[in-house]
Amino acid sequence: MRKKLPLLEGIIITDIGSEGQAVARHNDLVIFVKGAVPGDVCDIQLTRKKNKYAEGFITKVVQQSEKQVPAFCAHFGVCGGCKWQHMDYQWQLFYKQKQVEDALKRIAKVPYPEILPIIPSADTTNYRNKLEYTFSNKKWLSKEDFNKAIEAKNNSTENNQQAFSDATGESNGLGFHIPGLFDKVIDIEKCWLQGGLSNDIRNEVRNFCLAHHYTFFDLKAQVGLMRNLVVRTTETGELMTIVIFHEHDAQKIEALMHHLSVKFPEITSLLYIINTKRNDTFSDLEVITYKGKAHINENMEGLSFKIGPKSFYQTNAKQAAVLYTLAKKYADLKGNEVVYDLYTGTGTIANFVANQAKKVIGVEYVADAIADAHINSMVNNINNTAFFAGDMKDVLNDAFISTHGKPNVIITDPPRAGMHADVVNKINEIKPETVVYVSCNPATQARDIALMAHLYDVTAVQPVDMFPHTHHVECVVKLQLKKQDGNN
Repeated sequence: MRKKLPLLEGIIITDIGSEGQAVARHNDLVIFVKGAVPGDVCDIQLTRKKNKYAEGFITKVVQQSEKQVPAFCAHFGVCGGCKWQHMDYQWQLFYKQKQVEDALKRIAKVPYPEILPIIPSADTTNYRNKLEYTFSNKKWLSKEDFNKAIEAKNNSTENNQQAFSDATGESNGLGFHIPGLFDKVIDIEKCWLQGGLSNDIRNEVRNFCLAHHYTFFDLKAQVGLMRNLVVRTTETGELMTIVIFHEHDAQKIEALMHHLSVKFPEITSLLYIINTKRNDTFSDLEVITYKGKAHINENMEGLSFKIGPKSFYQTNAKQAAVLYTLAKKYADLKGNEVVYDLYTGTGTIANFVANQAKKVIGVEYVADAIADAHINSMVNNINNTAFFAGDMKDVLNDAFISTHGKPNVIITDPPRAGMHADVVNKINEIKPETVVYVSCNPATQARDIALMAHLYDVTAVQPVDMFPHTHHVECVVKLQLKKQDGNN
């Protein structure tokens, strides 16, 4: 029989860990819990224990921290997003800044200048320009909802199962996955992450599907018509809605898409996809334009950017402008440089810096994004850029560099996993004078910097908050080639 782990009483939360969990200490034991704020005094039930650390959950908050504020979202604590909304925003910024410093100190282990104060987000709600929702026939039920359903079933004298189904809304929901429960979805009424018509569109789609008995996706059985919904917005007021179906039911698809086109004439780009695969990715699938354009347009600092349904674009547009302005500043271009923009996406950074460079070469894995990058240069009358699609570690080889020229500056903005070791090694081999590293993960950024430390000095570090109420933080680091024999 497994030994029951203890309940620890009156434990003070002292810090925040790298993945956003609260940290407490008891004797020599480091304890990780969710849902707490530094300064909280809690009773913690341990669920897992090793020699030096343990995990647990809070059974009682004995004393609330002064860093706490009331959560504003009705779904807080269940939904996997906005986990820090009960922490005062200034303290969120403090712990994000600390996360960047800890990564440089503990992982990179290199000398670095004073880290500049984190740049706050202009908006702390309704700041995202893209949200992806999931349909599920296994809606998450709170204890209160479940108890009501059981009561309705027990009080029914005729059809108990129907009474239970009615009380649970037939268990169909449209929203976000519950953390740790891959097949459960919390049915969202209002999400504070995206403004405009986003909530209205999602709720209308769900209500129409329920009213017309559309089947919601069963992730385990891989059946059901309705699979995903994506809503994208822009600062220019354009709106893209993508409905992803799992089955090709032409009549039902037409009915829903027509209803949306009439109900929301504001939608600029109304699209749908049929995805019969076992995963939700649609980068390899056909996108059908039902009404309007096949893309939307965003403006940033006088430039226009085409955003297609498969395009990557920073999800906080206002802060993206801040981020790219920093990248441009740290690149310190004089007009005669060859610049490589790695992980270029739709060419946002490449086009952003092109007017101060001799030539900019963008490389990106997603071919559709590269197609948009070409168009973005054309519509902005930029003629000194070139874009290439492919796996970064394969594209960035000697022949490529010989053809396009050795870069004086490399700007790299990789995904959360950071750069492949082969890419880092290639940068070290190329030895550009300056590397501007834009990252959404200070840990992998610090790991890569450590691999470059024998050749590069860290000369500037600027954190930027792109995602309020989460532990995520962006950071722009400038790396300068060391002065040594053989380097100019």
